[in-house]
Amino acid sequence: MRNVLKTTALTATAAGLALTLAACSSGSSGSGASADPNKALVVAASPTPHAQILKFVQDNLAAKAGLKLEIKEVSDYVTPNTSVQDGSADANYFQHQPYLDDFNKKNGTDIVSVEAVHLEPLGAYSKKVKTVGDLANGAQVAVPSDATNEGRALKLLADNNVITLKAGAGTTATVQDIAANPKNLKFKELEAAQLPRALDDVDAAIINGNYALGAGLKPATDAILVEKAQGNPYANILAVKKGHESDPRVQKLAELLHSAEVKKYIDDTFQGAVVPAF
Repeated sequence: MRNVLKTTALTATAAGLALTLAACSSGSSGSGASADPNKALVVAASPTPHAQILKFVQDNLAAKAGLKLEIKEVSDYVTPNTSVQDGSADANYFQHQPYLDDFNKKNGTDIVSVEAVHLEPLGAYSKKVKTVGDLANGAQVAVPSDATNEGRALKLLADNNVITLKAGAGTTATVQDIAANPKNLKFKELEAAQLPRALDDVDAAIINGNYALGAGLKPATDAILVEKAQGNPYANILAVKKGHESDPRVQKLAELLHSAEVKKYIDDTFQGAVVPAF
């Protein structure tokens, strides 16, 4: 997997980027309450909407709260966690708890949630049909290939009576857990970031909210199916390496992310495509 990093630093030259990334490593020293509160808190985040929300905090709230915040934009679902684990980032903001649980189990990492911030409703999109009922027999449907998001996508279809999952199939369900498939749908498993680009090649794709937003898709109006927010376990979280939860910079960022200003920003900017989880 190719990892693409972009740091939201003041400089944009290659040399400046290299220096910034080097600073990330040195800036994340210390753990828990012993961390230096004067050093920038380095947060790895998906570009949309996570980095956007952090940028709002950086531009409007951080200075007044005495927080130095550095945002490292990351376009895949692996680098944010490996960066937190190896100390090149202090925190990350891109994932939900089921994904983190699965990642820790598979990779032997010890990353923990600090708090839930927002939910991005998962949606099914199509350029070929207007409703899920219009999918033809044998239609091809693309789903995320990572364990928890594939299970989440299949649950969305099951909740809308498109397929039936085997009894006991949980958040890590795969296509092998499909018990009934009346339309003989063909499932194509792709990395989550590739799903918007696959829309031209498949009959439908089930796309994570952040990637849908990045592709100009609006879950509230463009999705042919969309998750319900009520009781949804997939809220996106601010996460750190275990033992760093008490870092005063992390606590300060957590407080700002739960502020009325951030809630209003999310509501006004994303208009239902991203929903505050606090």
